[in-house]
Amino acid sequence: MTDQQNTAANEEETAPQFSLQRIYVRDLSFEAPKSPAIFRQQWEPSVALDLNTRQKVLESDFHEVVLTLSVTVKNGDEVAFIAEVQQAGIFLIKNLDDASMSHTLGAFCPNILFPYARETLDSLVTRGSFPALMLAPVNFDALYAQELQRMQAAGETPTVQ
Repeated sequence: MTDQQNTAANEEETAPQFSLQRIYVRDLSFEAPKSPAIFRQQWEPSVALDLNTRQKVLESDFHEVVLTLSVTVKNGDEVAFIAEVQQAGIFLIKNLDDASMSHTLGAFCPNILFPYARETLDSLVTRGSFPALMLAPVNFDALYAQELQRMQAAGETPTVQ
């Protein structure tokens, strides 16, 4: 009986583990350089979205992943507003091989953070008195795969920081 308990305990210690610890806004920015004149113009926006992720090890198995969404909206040739949110999360991740850890930090965690970042950005924009900014979902698995292909073509190897 004791051998079975020890085996179960050892398997539990080496089994992959993933746990979300906290989600928070790390940084938030909004600028409307042409206010209030921009509100008196015909609204024909063009939206440019810049998306970025980064991660770092906080301590042993705890990782911070930061998803940055930067949006520049122009009305004609004039910048109507610039908004940026850094949505972050702390994740407990244990017992993954390097490839799985890289995928988890590069695609899985940003996928969890995106709905929070999108809602924060939308709320920020509407508080600036602009129409809601409803960003389409993002396929982080596809973006991660593209980045891996780019790195392989350049002779780089993905690293977990």
